[in-house]
Amino acid sequence: MTTHAPPENAPHPPRRSRGGTLARHPVTWFFALAFGLSWLAWTPYILSGNGLGVWHFTFPGGGLGSQLLGVLPGAYLGPIASALLVTGVSEGRAGLRAWRRRMTSFRVSWLWYAAVLVAVPAALTLSTAALSGTGPVLPSAAVLVAYLPGLVLQMVTTGLAEEPGWREFAMPRLQHRHGALRATLIVGPLWGAWHLPLFLTEWGGGPHVGLLEPVEFLATTVAFSVVMTWLFNRSGESMPLVMLLHTSVNNYFSTAWSEVFPSASSRTTAHAFLLASVTGAVILLVATRGRLGLREGRGGGVAKDLGGTPSAV
Repeated sequence: MTTHAPPENAPHPPRRSRGGTLARHPVTWFFALAFGLSWLAWTPYILSGNGLGVWHFTFPGGGLGSQLLGVLPGAYLGPIASALLVTGVSEGRAGLRAWRRRMTSFRVSWLWYAAVLVAVPAALTLSTAALSGTGPVLPSAAVLVAYLPGLVLQMVTTGLAEEPGWREFAMPRLQHRHGALRATLIVGPLWGAWHLPLFLTEWGGGPHVGLLEPVEFLATTVAFSVVMTWLFNRSGESMPLVMLLHTSVNNYFSTAWSEVFPSASSRTTAHAFLLASVTGAVILLVATRGRLGLREGRGGGVAKDLGGTPSAV
């Protein structure tokens, strides 16, 4: 295995005297804690009337309320809390300060943000049209007004809960050891598997969901992770931009999709997301020859051309 010099913005290797086995195996501990804490916190939601119905209790507030009260606490307790815990134990306050700087790095050309805001709805609209055989309908003014507030809500819920763990914590460390593509093929399936208990609830169409839905979801997370890795690397590890990419998908489906395609089946969303992700992944893998924006000779970190154009690969 080729050994590369660590990049400037890679997490500093912790001293052996700090954190013991957690400091020696931070990524393993991160994934174990992320899964364990989230799954434990999701147990009431899974057993409630929103899931298996073992407990005679239903989370209030309909679909949105049950997600905020049943799903979100476990999401926050998993990836982001685990990343902060492992970073704090293994790297101390200096590591936490560096984590905060990376999380608030908005120093990316506005073209990147514009590209994500336009590309995600465009890609999902095209894939849905191709699968459903129907053209899109212009959404109502109410949907257009709600789109940006919905995106902000998604950023501080889904984006903030998940991406500080999967992309900010795990990816730089795994890329430094394995390179971009292998790291993506580790993070992608684990990111998808972390969601699996939720398929027993209304979140995933449960509790009697079939095998196809979670398998399709896992395939989508792997393909979409390829796109996420490329953006992560090419944007200078900009976490706000990575979070925007992730949450733009959620926001489009939850806010606009049903009005843009009023006659399409709700299951088409999963198929459209998979088609768009696989298409994007194949294009990026071919265009970058598997490097996914990671410069040759560097096992972690990214190119520093923060002002580059989004079309560059």
